[in-house]
Amino acid sequence: MKKTIITAALYTLISAILLGIGYPLLITGIDHLLFPKQSYGELITRNNEVIGSHLIGQTFTGDNYFNSRPSAAGTGYDATSSSGSNYGSTSKALIDRVQASVTTTQNASKTPVPVDLVTASGSGLDPDITPAAAFYQVPRIAHARRLSASALTQLINDHTTQRQFGLLGEPRVNVLDLNLALDNLTTHEANPSTAR
Repeated sequence: MKKTIITAALYTLISAILLGIGYPLLITGIDHLLFPKQSYGELITRNNEVIGSHLIGQTFTGDNYFNSRPSAAGTGYDATSSSGSNYGSTSKALIDRVQASVTTTQNASKTPVPVDLVTASGSGLDPDITPAAAFYQVPRIAHARRLSASALTQLINDHTTQRQFGLLGEPRVNVLDLNLALDNLTTHEANPSTAR
């Protein structure tokens, strides 16, 4: 009996070291070697300062930026509290929150608000919106930045990621990438001599 217990304990210890420490370190090393950008969270830097990630959304406010979809993760886009609201479709709290979002998001044309501008994703961290949600915001941003709607439409088209392999997922626009490009577009519009 004593020999069996010792064998089992040693087997457990060796397995824990190999599979709990060795294997994760090996895979992490391979990941850092083959996919360095992705393994560090696809961070976006500007002037040597991290300003966001391609993988985690963030809140944009004001009329001069494209807004992200709402987040139910903590106080908003909190990766340590990733989750949806878990409200059912008949929940009064969900209906009231969506209705409040529709009221604040509705543009002057009174066209229906795209659903992803008023509902949170399951993770609460979604960095993307649909092209329809981006196009919906064009009149507001064009007015705030004094840009043409056609320039903004082209910007959205240039930053739309299509379905992977033509069939997986849906077309989407990364909001942070789009807003960074918007800042560059505004700078070049204001100072044409810097445009290339």
